[in-house]
Amino acid sequence: MQKATIQLETLTCPSCLLKIENATKSLQGVEKESVKVMFNSSKVKLDFDSEKISIAEVEKAITALGYEVKKTQVKAL
Repeated sequence: MQKATIQLETLTCPSCLLKIENATKSLQGVEKESVKVMFNSSKVKLDFDSEKISIAEVEKAITALGYEVKKTQVKAL
C-alpha cells in the first residue's frame, strides 16, 4: 500500500468535493475508507495498492472529471 497526496487546482464548490470523492472511491485498488478530499486546501489524500492501480490512473480519473492535478506526492506505508 502507498499513501498519496494529490494537489489540485482550486476546488470551487462542495459538489466538486463529492464528485472527486465518489470517483476515487470507486476505483479498484483505492482504499475507500482512506479517501479524504479537503475543500479549503484543494487536496486529495488516499491510500492505494500500487499492484492494482497506478497513481497515474487515479490522476486520470480526477482529470476526466474536469479538474487539474498540480502535483502528487506518494509515500510507501
